[in-house]
Amino acid sequence: MTSEKTATLSADAVMASAPSFTRPPVTVPEYLESTYWWAYTHPNAVKVFERQWLVNLILWGNFSRLRDLALDELAPAANGNLLQVACVYGNFTEKLVQRLGPQGRLNVIDVAPVQIKNMHAKLQDKSKVTISQQDASQMHFDDASHDATIVFFLLHEMPLEVRRKTVTEALRVTKPGGKVVFVDYHRPVATNPFRYIMVPILTTLEPFAMDLWNGQIADWLPPDCKNLRMEKETYFGGLYQKVVISK
Repeated sequence: MTSEKTATLSADAVMASAPSFTRPPVTVPEYLESTYWWAYTHPNAVKVFERQWLVNLILWGNFSRLRDLALDELAPAANGNLLQVACVYGNFTEKLVQRLGPQGRLNVIDVAPVQIKNMHAKLQDKSKVTISQQDASQMHFDDASHDATIVFFLLHEMPLEVRRKTVTEALRVTKPGGKVVFVDYHRPVATNPFRYIMVPILTTLEPFAMDLWNGQIADWLPPDCKNLRMEKETYFGGLYQKVVISK
């Protein structure tokens, strides 16, 4: 199996907020290539998973609900500068673009070139969107450069230290008064049958995902952000969570 490690970005994919000096090429992390090649980095992954019915099935019919819950949180920043950390299979980004106000802008980043290519292909209206290859744990954006940031089902795919850095970066690039929204897995209640169905699935296919069952997103905040306002809600018997951090 091979996969392209770097991407040459077209002019419309260059970040408006990027520094003028040349940065080294972004490479796909080894953990992602070795663990998730089948879902994200191999070209055939897009052919398999870029299906609305399939992403909905993977989330046990909850994709649209969780998507809309996240987008509702971003509504106050519709005329601002928004950041989506990592491409998402399904129509998440299309629905987010539809909610942008007249002055709204959206930056979408992903570390995998095949995901960048797929986003360019599937997103018909890119007039308010910038798509660029970046590592979520080492973003190239300036401090406080976005009015709101969304991290949708990404943290469970990351080793602990990468997850910590990604949470720190999401907070760093979000303005005071803005929101960082996380939607991801969560430990279900004991009476939820999916608690027992998901354990073998996650431990086999998603080796870092159980961290979201055994810990809290609050555990991965940088020390200077521990006192930020945080709201957490769970859904589908506790299997999913939405955490909103207000700066």
